[in-house]
Amino acid sequence: MDRDAETRARLREHWEASERGDIEAEHAIYAPDAILDYPQSGERFRGRSNIQAQRGGHAAERHFTVVRIQGGGDLWVSECVITYDGAPTCSVSIMEFTGGLVTHETQYFADPFEPPSSRASLADPIPDRP
Repeated sequence: MDRDAETRARLREHWEASERGDIEAEHAIYAPDAILDYPQSGERFRGRSNIQAQRGGHAAERHFTVVRIQGGGDLWVSECVITYDGAPTCSVSIMEFTGGLVTHETQYFADPFEPPSSRASLADPIPDRP
């Protein structure tokens, strides 16, 4: 298996573990000194153990739907829909790898919204979106 195929498989396992609630498998992709940034809240989490602890303390029922994974080499992007207690949130995760492990992740979150009627004649719905 080539490196990119291996990384893509590890990312799929990461998101599948997130869906299963398998916190150990979910965080196996991170380097011990990884950094996770949430730009909207201005938070930076340093270290796999802190990343895992902040996610493990989430009270909401969460589900993860991967829309797509794109990337190559040391830079990968996952587009997901994360559902918290039944409410979907769009998410983009940008992961930087070193030595096969994530050393820096930036994750963006956006709530869905109804498009304005003024654009209705200009747009088509995105097919197969959760």
